[in-house]
Amino acid sequence: MISEDHLKRVAAWSRELTPAEIEVARAGITERSYGTGETVFMRGDTFAYWAGMVSGLARMGGVSRDGKETSLAGLTAGAWFGEGSVLKNEPRRYDVVALRNSRVALMERSAFMWLFENSVGFNRFLVRQLNERLGQFIGMLEVNRTLDATARLARSIASLFNPILYPESTRHLEITQEEIGALSGMSRQNANRALNRLEKEGLLRLEYGGVTILDIERLRGYGD
Repeated sequence: MISEDHLKRVAAWSRELTPAEIEVARAGITERSYGTGETVFMRGDTFAYWAGMVSGLARMGGVSRDGKETSLAGLTAGAWFGEGSVLKNEPRRYDVVALRNSRVALMERSAFMWLFENSVGFNRFLVRQLNERLGQFIGMLEVNRTLDATARLARSIASLFNPILYPESTRHLEITQEEIGALSGMSRQNANRALNRLEKEGLLRLEYGGVTILDIERLRGYGD
């Protein structure tokens, strides 16, 4: 069982729970570490947990039958994911892979379902979460079909600053150019070119081991 203080640090949604609901959440959560390149779960897995990033970085995506890799979303500290599969009690429909050493909180399905059935605060969070995730995926579909590489990378970075999906994000993102490329579905070289272009246009600043966002709204609308 994790402490209440730790729960509130790693799960912003827990701040909406009553004391009794917090106890259920605490009792249902364990943590596990994953190394760089290690799979948290794969498409088709029966993975009976709701998961949240405690630290590190992971990529949600998949591989098509012809071997093409697709990135659906990046997952930074504070992001919780996989609630759809838990609610429907079905196999996972995508892969989640750690892009660096990461620590993940895992909530048992029984605890998740108890909160779903009994907690008003938890259900409010789930509605917001599912709505934002749907909007994220619809936006990604439009981006991948209509925009060039620089715009796709800009939108990919901007998606990591959604205050509902990533409540702990700040304007500085500790991420390498290789990791940005992986999240955007492009090579490190192409990601580097796109990042340099965005820096010249004043949207972000490249720094050692990270990126600082200077104009999040222009990033979100880049390419329109």
